[in-house]
Amino acid sequence: MPKKVVTLGEIMLRLSTPDFKRFVQADTFDVTYGGGEANVSAAICNYGEQGVFVSKVPDNPIGQAAINHLRRYGVDTQFVARGGDRLGIYFLETGASMRASQVVYDRAGASIADVDASDFNWDAIFEGADWFHTTGITPALSDKAAALTEAALKAAKERGITTSIDLNYRKKLWSKQKAQQVMTNLCQYVDVCIGNEEDAETTLGFKAGETDVTKGELHLEGYYDVFKQMKEKFNFKYIASTLRESHSASDNGWSALVYDGNDFYHTKEYSVRIVDRVGSGDSFASGFIYGLVTGMPMGEAAEFGVAASALKHTIPGDLNHATRKEVIDLMKGDASGRVQR
Repeated sequence: MPKKVVTLGEIMLRLSTPDFKRFVQADTFDVTYGGGEANVSAAICNYGEQGVFVSKVPDNPIGQAAINHLRRYGVDTQFVARGGDRLGIYFLETGASMRASQVVYDRAGASIADVDASDFNWDAIFEGADWFHTTGITPALSDKAAALTEAALKAAKERGITTSIDLNYRKKLWSKQKAQQVMTNLCQYVDVCIGNEEDAETTLGFKAGETDVTKGELHLEGYYDVFKQMKEKFNFKYIASTLRESHSASDNGWSALVYDGNDFYHTKEYSVRIVDRVGSGDSFASGFIYGLVTGMPMGEAAEFGVAASALKHTIPGDLNHATRKEVIDLMKGDASGRVQR
């Protein structure tokens, strides 16, 4: 039987400039859909398991288009509520070399922000579920969305379902103070915590030593101390952080560090040439979740997540379309990129 992974969050319309153009140059935009939790659901389906996405979208053709986008990849969308005024939008200008990418949000008044826990039947949603995943983006959208996130985490925990959260701090959505207040409360219901060094500091108040990703340097000792503090405060079963070394907007080093309260595991590092880095963290989260929910040891699950997310950097759009076989092949060392015939 496939493992059932439920995710809760926002799906957005993404409008990105083609061919690395700047916003001021663009006459057209490429259209796709995505969002942290939606991306995880699609990847889970891609690996052969059951991904269930819970959200709220407007009852209009744009909301339906977002739903259809996920359905084409096998995501179960039966628990997506309909209503509200609009689907959130984000505009993406993809950077290159020393020019950074830019994101402009147009998500005020999105349907997911005006949501209530009573819109959802948790008994039906979590029936037969093995895992529940959400991110720090959803509670940042509104007080109602934060209350919904807490209700979902509580419902999952009451049913003995493993829970995970990707911290995913977005400074354009809320302050550090509000983030720490809300996320500290939510993390009491979380088994697996995922996030990078900036997220751990801004959402939970932990700082990872002397790490400076802009210098291409990682000081893992700082992470060891932070992970131990997080384990002591929240008693997470697993803590994982992606490690990005930003040599430029086009070339990054990419790996991950995970901790289970006893052992630290640092994965293989990949040198990635970036086509599209949006959704790379979600790709790690979905790969790590897939590994754990299917019984992989912690280190193997982390290696699967890092390989999957390394491949995502090469794929346009929010979703990771790398197959399970492609991820396994990369884990085994096939990074040649040769044409497959």
